[in-house]
Amino acid sequence: MSTPHNNAKLGDIAKTVLMPGDPLRAKYIAETYLDNPVCFNTVRNMFGYTGTYKGHKVTVMGSGMGMPSIGIYSYELFKFYDVENIIRIGSAGAYTKELDIFDVVIANSAYSESSFAKVFNNEDTNMMYPSEYINRTIKEVANEQNITLHQGVIHSSDVFYHTDRSDYYKDVETHNCIAVEMESYALFSIANALNKNAACLLTISDSFVSPKITTAEERQTSFNTMMKLALETAIKL
Repeated sequence: MSTPHNNAKLGDIAKTVLMPGDPLRAKYIAETYLDNPVCFNTVRNMFGYTGTYKGHKVTVMGSGMGMPSIGIYSYELFKFYDVENIIRIGSAGAYTKELDIFDVVIANSAYSESSFAKVFNNEDTNMMYPSEYINRTIKEVANEQNITLHQGVIHSSDVFYHTDRSDYYKDVETHNCIAVEMESYALFSIANALNKNAACLLTISDSFVSPKITTAEERQTSFNTMMKLALETAIKL
C-alpha cells in the first residue's frame, strides 16, 4: 500500500509518529535516537523512519512547512496507515519576553486566521485543541525528567512574511498567543475530525521581542530537550 506522498507499506509505520517540519530533522532524530531505523519514505525527500526507542516501535517523519503540507501527511498517516498519535515537534517564534531561545513550549490550543478547518471539515472556528491525553502525558514526562515546560495558546499562521502587521498583532494579543508557528491548527483539526490524537511541542528558535535567533543547523540538530521529551512520551502512549 502507498499514497501519492508516501511509499510506506501498511505496518511500516508505528502507532505513534513524531513529526518535525524539517525532513532532515527527522533523519537526525532517527539516526541519533532510534535503534535500527529503517527509512520507509523518500517521496519528495519527505523522509520517514521507523525504529525502536527503549524497545518500543516509534516513527519519525517530516511534515514540511505550513498547514497544507502537514495536512496532507498527517491525514494520510491517520487515515491510511492506522496511526493513532502524532506529536508535532517544531520550532516557533516567541511573542513574549518570558520565552527565551531553546525554551520548550506545549500548545494548549492553536489560534489561526486560516480557513483550513472550514474548507477541510466545515468547522467555522479559529481555535483548535490538542489531545488532552497526549498533553497530560507530555506534562507528566516533563515533570519526571525535570524539563521546564512552558504552555499557552499558539498562533498558527498561514503567512510567514507580511506587508501590514497591524491587524495581525491585534489578533495575536486578543487571543493571548505566546508564540507563532505554521502547522498545529491544521494538525489538530485533522486529528479531531478523524477521532485521533495530536499534540504540539515547540522549541523557541527566534523572537519578536528579542534579537536572539538560532541558525538553520541549530534548528535541525540542537532541539534535543524537545526531542527526548517527545520520545519518552511516545513510549508511554
